Amino acid sequence: MSINLNLRDTLLEALARLPGTREFHLHVLVSSPRKNSSLFPFATPRPRVYLQDILILLSEQATPDSPRIFVTAIEACVYNIPSTSGAILYVSKVDSTGQATSPSPTHTVVRTLFTYYADPATRPIAAENLWIYLFARAQPQYLFPNSAEFAGKHPLSDIQLCAWWRRVFTDVAGELEARVQSKPKIKLYYILPGYSEFEAAHALKNASSSALPVSPSWTYGHPYSQSEITLPCPPDGSEGKKNLGHFIPSFDDDPKSRFMDEIAYTTDGEIKSPSRKRTRTLSRGESSHSREKEKVEDKDGQNGKDERPLGELSKVSADEFWERMSFRQECIAGAVTGFFTLGISCPSLAVAAPPLAPQPGQVSSQINKRIMTSLTTSVEFSTVERSIRGTEIVESAIKGLCEGIASVPTVLTYPSREHREFDRRTPERETSSHSLLAPPSTPPPRLVHGKRVIPDASPNPFPEPVASLETYLSHIYGSVHVSNPALVKKDAQSTVTRTEGAGQAGVTVLTARKRKKRTE
Repeated sequence: MSINLNLRDTLLEALARLPGTREFHLHVLVSSPRKNSSLFPFATPRPRVYLQDILILLSEQATPDSPRIFVTAIEACVYNIPSTSGAILYVSKVDSTGQATSPSPTHTVVRTLFTYYADPATRPIAAENLWIYLFARAQPQYLFPNSAEFAGKHPLSDIQLCAWWRRVFTDVAGELEARVQSKPKIKLYYILPGYSEFEAAHALKNASSSALPVSPSWTYGHPYSQSEITLPCPPDGSEGKKNLGHFIPSFDDDPKSRFMDEIAYTTDGEIKSPSRKRTRTLSRGESSHSREKEKVEDKDGQNGKDERPLGELSKVSADEFWERMSFRQECIAGAVTGFFTLGISCPSLAVAAPPLAPQPGQVSSQINKRIMTSLTTSVEFSTVERSIRGTEIVESAIKGLCEGIASVPTVLTYPSREHREFDRRTPERETSSHSLLAPPSTPPPRLVHGKRVIPDASPNPFPEPVASLETYLSHIYGSVHVSNPALVKKDAQSTVTRTEGAGQAGVTVLTARKRKKRTE
């Protein structure tokens, strides 16, 4: 694969190999890097981290005359940590509408996204170590509102979803081992909270539609005890100084982050008021200069940074953290959840550039936010007709924002089936239809050592990229026409084989004779 291919072209190249005849229309939005202080909020000192947002929207057209319909959407984040030459790819949401032609392109899109960032030949970040994190939790819908009401959508169960993600990670690791010539170090880890290693392997084996491959090998556990691949934020190695905040990254809508927050702000000791200091009387020999020096030292001590780990972070080990995760509400709510991690160590071939410098084809993070707001609050996908309309609105919004047309689509969100059947209240006065619902936001951070953590507000030396029609056509939007032999199902193939065999050899029909009853 050529290093000159961007993410859009790489995805289109993979989609062109799918079976069947159809046309795919792809939109890829990658934001420019910006500073981030929430990935390792409890690390002391916190590393410099740069964040990029990724939004992939794939629509399908069965025939040239048929309309486009969204079939797959992916929301992900890429974190760059230059101090350790590390990067993290975190996939927060993957969803489908259930309206794609078989086989579904979701597996291909996710696998290609992982491989694009993991392969040093295509990785756009000059990082030697890459980690891919994923939290698997089964839900009827993630990014396409009301798509669970569509009869053709069949969401995977909790254990089936974990087996599906394990196969995706296995395929990516196998492809990297075969493709990368420099023999990279690849590690795979997974944990199903509440399950032992034997129980987890047995459950995934039963839920998988095919036999699980033996290679590459998986490790049941976490990657924080190994030393072959450098962690994104390793501790400083001081004796007697332990901090769990250097190991566990914090992502949005992730149970690990919520648990880390509880550990950091939990303390066994009671809170006491500071002791009242006694006024010191100066002796005759002391001058006013010494008094001023003492005031400066006291001021420096008060403003100095306390690098001690918060709460219980210095007492809880990584093994204990994952053991206690099995008792968290998200992991004992009756559904199986899974944490999957892939680590690869291999120098990237990308040219080193300033971490905040925008690359060609990248857009402002505000465009990603506006498109996500339109997708999750302005359209819905419960029927084919509404899916067609929703696809048209979102795709037009992407092109309009790139052309500088700041048009806001009309809100078309319909109530769910339960509300349509049981809500019989008198309709209230309608509000303006031109206002969008506010996107979900993270609560403000808590106080650290009695002070609010101020994010790094140093100015970005690079201006925000301005999207244009050229950017839209060269990096964001692309299409590919697929014309390959259709996929033959196993049942149909076995039926054809049995029919051909019956035609070649004659069939002898045996008639059973009735046994005469013995008369006494």
